[in-house]
Amino acid sequence: MIPTPIESRTSPARGPRAAARVGAALGAAIAVCFVTGLLSHWIQHPPTWFAWPTHPVWLYRVTQGAHVISGTMAIPLLIVKLWTVYPRLFTRPLLGDPLRALERASIAILVGATIFQLTTGLLNTAKYYPWKFFFTTTHYAMAYVAIGALAVHLAVKLPIVRTALSQPLNDEPTPGVGSSRRVVLAAGLGAIVAGLAVAGQTVPFLRWVAVLAPRSGEGPQGVPVNRTAEEAGVVDSARDEGYRLVVGCGGMRREFSRAELAGLRQYEVELPIACVEGWSASARWVGVRLRELLGAVGEYRGGDVRFVSLERGGIYGNSVLPQRHVVDDATLIALRVNGEELDLDHGYPCRLIAPNRPGVLQTKWLASIEVMS
Repeated sequence: MIPTPIESRTSPARGPRAAARVGAALGAAIAVCFVTGLLSHWIQHPPTWFAWPTHPVWLYRVTQGAHVISGTMAIPLLIVKLWTVYPRLFTRPLLGDPLRALERASIAILVGATIFQLTTGLLNTAKYYPWKFFFTTTHYAMAYVAIGALAVHLAVKLPIVRTALSQPLNDEPTPGVGSSRRVVLAAGLGAIVAGLAVAGQTVPFLRWVAVLAPRSGEGPQGVPVNRTAEEAGVVDSARDEGYRLVVGCGGMRREFSRAELAGLRQYEVELPIACVEGWSASARWVGVRLRELLGAVGEYRGGDVRFVSLERGGIYGNSVLPQRHVVDDATLIALRVNGEELDLDHGYPCRLIAPNRPGVLQTKWLASIEVMS
């Protein structure tokens, strides 16, 4: 006896019409997540051809917020998408001709890579790393695997997707399952709820619903903290009365005590600090303009500038600031934030704050500043 084909035993609610619509939304979320993720990686590890602007100062806040929000919204969409296509994953033959084998391989890679990206990305927002690999480079590499598999899958399935999208959804409920319209609606609502659950760490007026946002504006002086002075091992060196900031420019070097930095002309700027985990917070920073500090040492003839922290051994204990940021009026060596002296966890005795940069590159507890030749 020949078994009944899976297609004839599958609920219409799991049909291609619902799958195509949920898949389109999932594809859009993945595309946004992919593009904004590339930007974040290139800002932190810039290729020679890449140039990130200083203005608008909120741009990175928006792109990285969109990265985390779109990735979170993709999770319920992926779950529903897999639910709609699950029975058809076992249709016979499992492989068949080369085209079908290619399709099957792309699905396996796509599902695996997408689950990996969304899971590790979500855990990264909570700063929880139950793995041995370095998250940043692995996440970046797997993004290309996922987007490549998605492109192959779309190329194979495009005729089916176009046909399914042109057909109306089924309004008639299937016992125990519901209609395809309800499935699509549930997927959309799930994505919206998931997005709102984290959006508040980027969008201030949504903080009251950001139940899954690990950082939503709370912290010393109204700014969240990713890495404390104690975790960085700089408590004693930052409080040392003999502290001096070493600045090198134009072949000259000079040391500044914190009192000497405070005695230089001070400027106030309002800049957001935005982290790769998706949170951001605006603050009023007061300090010395970087280009004026460099000018107090020697002639700045251009070039990138390296910042080194009192923190030793951390992978982000130093950073390089491109020239366009060096000369911007909003780039400060900050001494105060929100009307108060910098909290130790915010980088006391002084820190870098520059417009439109990830928080991980806004080096805290500065030990030295050097113009790179």
